[in-house]
Amino acid sequence: MALHNVTVTLPEDLLREARHMAVDQGVSLSKFLASLVEERVRSSERYAAARERALSMMRSGLKLGMPDRPTWTREELHER
Repeated sequence: MALHNVTVTLPEDLLREARHMAVDQGVSLSKFLASLVEERVRSSERYAAARERALSMMRSGLKLGMPDRPTWTREELHER
């Protein structure tokens, strides 16, 4: 996988906290930020796949164990 350099502009206080978090995890700031971006991208991909599965199931409908057509009539259901 080819790596590319990017420039990111962050507020000074946020950058300081990010550096501390990277040190706590024992990684460089670059690797720390890359892992956060990768995590966010993967999460978005998983959400899109789950959404597509749900929409596909909704389009095809769910089999609830009922026959295609009811075996009763409206009158039978409302008999007193």
